Amino acid sequence: MDPLFLVGSLVCLVSVVLCIGAAALKQGPNDLTILSAAAVELFLLVYGAASLIRLAGGEGIAGEAWEFWGYLLTALVIPVGALWWSLLDRSRWSNIVLSAVGITVFVMLFRMEQIWDGATLL
Repeated sequence: MDPLFLVGSLVCLVSVVLCIGAAALKQGPNDLTILSAAAVELFLLVYGAASLIRLAGGEGIAGEAWEFWGYLLTALVIPVGALWWSLLDRSRWSNIVLSAVGITVFVMLFRMEQIWDGATLL
């Protein structure tokens, strides 16, 4: 298992817990919840850069490369959309949208890990 996957899973988990906790406390989006979603975006940028470095170092994607990069590009758009939403809608429900970032990106990260290693879906 890739250490970056573990770090990404932790970043996503922390983001989800913070955002759901703020929503449960009936708070609107605040610095903590917005920054947690931004941390997911920052992680994805680092993950993409690390993937390019791994490719340049001779390690290859065992699955379909277009699928891996498609997942990564799509995952990069999700936090941006949620952050935009949270800036436009200052209700507590924006924290639920922000929590969806962590959940969705985790699932996509898991799939990217499978594609990189060449694992097949069931």
